[in-house]
Amino acid sequence: MKKKYLGIVYIVISAFCFALMNMFVRLSGDLPFVQKSFFRNLVALVFALIILKKEGVWFSGKKGNIKYLVLRSIAGTLGIFCNYYAIDRLVLADASMLNKMSPFFAIVFSYILLKEKIKPVQAVIVVTAFLGSLLIIKPTTAIFQSPAALIGLLGGLGAGIAYTFVRVLGEKGERAPFVVFVFSSFSCLVSLGFMVFDYHPMSGMQLVYLLLAGLSAAGGQFSITAAYFQAPAREISVYDYSQIIFSALLGFMVFGQIPDALSWAGYLVICSMAVLMFIYNHRVHGEKTANERIGDS
Repeated sequence: MKKKYLGIVYIVISAFCFALMNMFVRLSGDLPFVQKSFFRNLVALVFALIILKKEGVWFSGKKGNIKYLVLRSIAGTLGIFCNYYAIDRLVLADASMLNKMSPFFAIVFSYILLKEKIKPVQAVIVVTAFLGSLLIIKPTTAIFQSPAALIGLLGGLGAGIAYTFVRVLGEKGERAPFVVFVFSSFSCLVSLGFMVFDYHPMSGMQLVYLLLAGLSAAGGQFSITAAYFQAPAREISVYDYSQIIFSALLGFMVFGQIPDALSWAGYLVICSMAVLMFIYNHRVHGEKTANERIGDS
């Protein structure tokens, strides 16, 4: 149960960090999405390298994990590229909604790859939380008509698959910093390949914003990796929707955006579902503990 609580804490921290990342990416202005992605992962790469050298722990040595590391890196890079592409070409709210499909995809692929059972109550709570996010984002019909929107949805799919492979690697004994290191290295190399042909000069302030975006992303990446190491996606992914709340607060403080009535209704739905998930998990754990005690007696 302690690991489950840690997973919740980590995923809320990651949500705040990713909200900061989106804010800094928006502040960085008109730059190629691949260039933004490079700086986002470069900072994470440096942090991962420092932690690995400090702890003296690298690859676990399990050859079977290599394919999962590669698949996690491919899916994660695809998710980042598609998300940044969508942010540059869609209404920011629409792009955010598509990216918030990632927890849903994480649950689906956890069921497919890990055979983690999804109980009806948990499914209803996650779906309701997602519907609450629609109240906040109020997506337009452009999502279903624009190629950029389809790419944004692909980004949510990529992120969901990536988080599932993170869970697989955690169960197979791979250390979180090494998973982040491999993913960040892969993404940076792919980004560099594109930047050779399409690099845009940046102002000093744009560079600062991108470095801050990378720093925020590093915090989010390490936190969400730790979260899925601690608990199954079906039990903690709903808390990732707290990013919408953090984004609303940052939007008000930085851009002067004030949420409307529908948005506030969405916040209420999401927070309520998070509380219900917490109560449900606590209750189920309590019943299991009681049954175990009866069995022991």
